[in-house]
Amino acid sequence: MHEDRMRLANRAKVFKALGHPSRLLMIEALGQGEKCVCELRELVGSDISTVSKHLSVLKEAGIVRDERRGTSIYYSLRMHCVTSFLACVRRFFEQQLEEQFVFMKDLRKNDRS
Repeated sequence: MHEDRMRLANRAKVFKALGHPSRLLMIEALGQGEKCVCELRELVGSDISTVSKHLSVLKEAGIVRDERRGTSIYYSLRMHCVTSFLACVRRFFEQQLEEQFVFMKDLRKNDRS
């Protein structure tokens, strides 16, 4: 039973790490390939300490890995399946928006009748 709770806690840590728009933006960028911290800082538009903290959360959750090359640190996805999950979530909301659009269109059509 204790092992099950640990597994659930690890999964919860991943979802918590996904719970910030800046981290989601970084994950989507890393889905295209590795990036140095400077590129991620530009992408997010935050100072280096804020970006480093976000990356630390993602690393602690096992989502990303880092590699030092000289004075630069490069990040890449360790948990590649996260991009599929995020794509699924994106498709869900796109479909929901389309359904709302159709609903509103039907409402307008009925109002004119």
